[in-house]
Amino acid sequence: MQTAIRSARRSFCARTPTILARQHLPANAHRLARTMSSVTTHASLSPISTTNAPAAVGPYSQAIRVGDLLFVSGSLGIDPSSGKMVAGGVEAQAEQALKNTKSIIEVAGGEVGRVAKTTVFLQSMDDFKVMNGIYEKFFGGHKPARSAVQVARLPLDGLFEIECIVSLA
Repeated sequence: MQTAIRSARRSFCARTPTILARQHLPANAHRLARTMSSVTTHASLSPISTTNAPAAVGPYSQAIRVGDLLFVSGSLGIDPSSGKMVAGGVEAQAEQALKNTKSIIEVAGGEVGRVAKTTVFLQSMDDFKVMNGIYEKFFGGHKPARSAVQVARLPLDGLFEIECIVSLA
């Protein structure tokens, strides 16, 4: 009996996409594994890109679509036509970064009102109030979940960066 349970647990772990600690597997693991392997599907990862937003400054995609979710990489205040950071401080950079983010969302078939979560990176928390004003104007009455953090340095010496997760459903 112990051998059969061990065998079922091994089989379950081999077929299950989720990492599980073997000692926590149920006694009927072999039946669960069979059921799970027949219904589990893997959503494809689809890179999203547009020339209406600047090209990535490293080896990553502007966004990745997974099913009905869009994961938008961090957007800086770079002008897509020149490839350079916009002048005018954090206000101008935040406005441009948000425009870039909107372009990426729209090319994927989404809209700003479906943004579920954002993460804002600021070079200085002294810019938090200014950022909040621009952010509120951009999102209007929509209030996605958000984190805002100060970082020591941003790529290309940016002052503002934003990434987000969007529901496309």
